[in-house]
Amino acid sequence: MEIIWAPWRVQYIEIEKPKGCILCDKPAESNDRANYILYRGKHSFIILNAYPYNPGHLMISPYRHIATLEAMSAAERQEHFDLVCQSTAILREVFRPQGFNIGINLGRVSGAGIDDHVHTHVVPRWGGDTNFMPVVADTKVLPQALGETYQRLKDRF
Repeated sequence: MEIIWAPWRVQYIEIEKPKGCILCDKPAESNDRANYILYRGKHSFIILNAYPYNPGHLMISPYRHIATLEAMSAAERQEHFDLVCQSTAILREVFRPQGFNIGINLGRVSGAGIDDHVHTHVVPRWGGDTNFMPVVADTKVLPQALGETYQRLKDRF
C-alpha cells in the first residue's frame, strides 16, 4: 500500500470548533492575510476556505450574521452574487479550472458546517480531481498550500 502524507488535514480533524461565528469574527479582525480574506466589499467579503475541497475554494459571505437568503437586503444579494461572478472569472484566469461547483447549504441537514451565517461556496473543478482517496480513505489530497493560493489570488481581487 502506498502512503500519501497530508499532515495539514489533521488540523481540521482535531480542531475544537471555535465559539462564535468565524464569518463574523474573521472580518472583524484586521489581519486579512492571516485570515485569508481576499476581498472586502460594502456588504460581503470573499475568504478562502481554510479546509478546501480543491485549491481556490472560496466562500462569499455577507458581513451581517444572517442565516437565509431571504434575510439579505436587495443590495446585499446584488453584491453577493456579483462577487460570485467575479470569483469565477478570476479563478478561471488564475487556475484554469474546467468547471465549478457553486453552492449554498442552508441548514445543518443540508451539509452546512456554519448553518447560521449564509455563505456561498465557489469550488474550482478539474477532470480527475476526484479519485480513490476520498472514496477509500476518506482523505482529500490538495496540491497547493493555502498561503500560495492566497498569494496567487489576492492581487486579482
